[in-house]
Amino acid sequence: MSAALSPLIAATSQWLMLAFPSAGTALDSALAEVQARQAVTVAAWLRYPTAIDAELAVMAGPGGSGRLDRLTGLEIMEPADEAEWLGHAWRTWVDEVVASWATCLLTDPDLAGGAVAAVTAGEHGDGLPLDFRRLLAPDARDVRAAALLRHPDLVSPVAALHRARLLGCLGQGERLTA
Repeated sequence: MSAALSPLIAATSQWLMLAFPSAGTALDSALAEVQARQAVTVAAWLRYPTAIDAELAVMAGPGGSGRLDRLTGLEIMEPADEAEWLGHAWRTWVDEVVASWATCLLTDPDLAGGAVAAVTAGEHGDGLPLDFRRLLAPDARDVRAAALLRHPDLVSPVAALHRARLLGCLGQGERLTA
């Protein structure tokens, strides 16, 4: 697995948690974050299936959270000084396509199953013990903890951005109307 995607996965997961936070306890927040990170990891591995793809993504840059922020109504103030800017620098590592795909996976168990099957057979998961249980088979506490993140209506503006590309990537183009 390429470590190059680590900052992209971390930033995109953090953005999802900021946009669709858990309203519960600290444990609920942790459970929601694990689900977000698993979905983002699968989405990133699908989008950048090889180590070379991952390295190219790092060189080109993932694009940042600007469009997602506007779409979801997140109010992000322009940093006033360098120190404040550094606190927002992680946002440049957010990948819009990966965030969109991750929300699709969190709201569609069948799609998530197909995506996990695709990435576990790929280069990133080679030789690693992979466990995407919280994405694929969330228990009642997981679902409650990530209620906003898994709510199809709430995440639909983000999911709709690149859903067709995800379905095409997984060979499910006929599900475009689903």
